[in-house]
Amino acid sequence: MTANRWVRTLEHFKSNEQAESVLLVSGSVSLIRIIVAWMNMPIKRRKRLLPFPEGNDEEKWRWLWENTIFSMEELARRLPFADTQLEQKLNALIANRVLYPDGSVHSYVERLLRERILKMYPSTGKRLHKAASN
Repeated sequence: MTANRWVRTLEHFKSNEQAESVLLVSGSVSLIRIIVAWMNMPIKRRKRLLPFPEGNDEEKWRWLWENTIFSMEELARRLPFADTQLEQKLNALIANRVLYPDGSVHSYVERLLRERILKMYPSTGKRLHKAASN
């Protein structure tokens, strides 16, 4: 039952995304690299969840993350740079609800990344379009 609460709470945040979050990452290569690494991270939810807060969204967001298990060392290994500000940048992405505790990312940010890839590699877009039409 409590696992369902975790999923429902996460879905609440995903359904209330703010498009402006894209502005936080659009000009930052290091934040984009963290986002890409996050999408490939092994992440777990605690088996025994902490008590659910009845407060505001900020408390519920914090509760989701307090019940999320991941390795900062593993995240650092997945990045092609050694940045002493990794934890600070990660915390900013979490606080601004760009990263989700299930390993996914803000849908507008994900679209931004896909558009950049398609601009960099136009043939990728043609292959995706052709596959979708089959």
